[in-house]
Amino acid sequence: MKKENLKNLSRKELVDVVYNMMNEQDPSRKRLDPKEVTEERKRLRKRARIRRATFTAVGLLAVVAAVAVLLSTYLLPVIQVSGNSMEPTLSDGDVLVLLHAGDYRTGQLCCVAWQNKLLIKRVIAISGDSVDIDEKGNVYINGELIDEPYVSEKSLGECDIDFPYTVPEGRFFVMGDQRDTSIDSRSSVIGCVEKDQIVGKVLGKVWPLG
Repeated sequence: MKKENLKNLSRKELVDVVYNMMNEQDPSRKRLDPKEVTEERKRLRKRARIRRATFTAVGLLAVVAAVAVLLSTYLLPVIQVSGNSMEPTLSDGDVLVLLHAGDYRTGQLCCVAWQNKLLIKRVIAISGDSVDIDEKGNVYINGELIDEPYVSEKSLGECDIDFPYTVPEGRFFVMGDQRDTSIDSRSSVIGCVEKDQIVGKVLGKVWPLG
């Protein structure tokens, strides 16, 4: 049989051809038991199935890994809280999932990029809002006292700006829930943050469980 014809044969047909050629070349040779041929075919089919299953599993794992990397990088970043500026809402070591959002509203927790650091703060006011904080730490937005159940103890904290303060266009006034120790928009060191500085809003806490 020509080589060109062998290329078109299946694995099963190749096995038959090889066994037939062996018998033709040596007529005195004991002919192979058909059961042996059948077992060889089964072995080859099994090996082919295992190879296909392995390639499929590796491919699926690669796809899952790629999707996980894309999600964690571009859509759902995961970060860990460092420090106590958001207590009692969040604690040092908590692991959070973020969500890239097109807009942010008052009261939302968000992650802010500042000087190569990631800070968890709460949006208090948006561009155009007038912010006022009295000596007791009460916060007024556009003249109205806002309800802040997430704050355990109010305080004016680290503050060197004059009130009432109008949030500049395209910026956000953010504060930590631990008002006495948090360094945030009340301090000119950080000030109001731009939208490009916000990595995403806090979608939820994934660790510790419960």
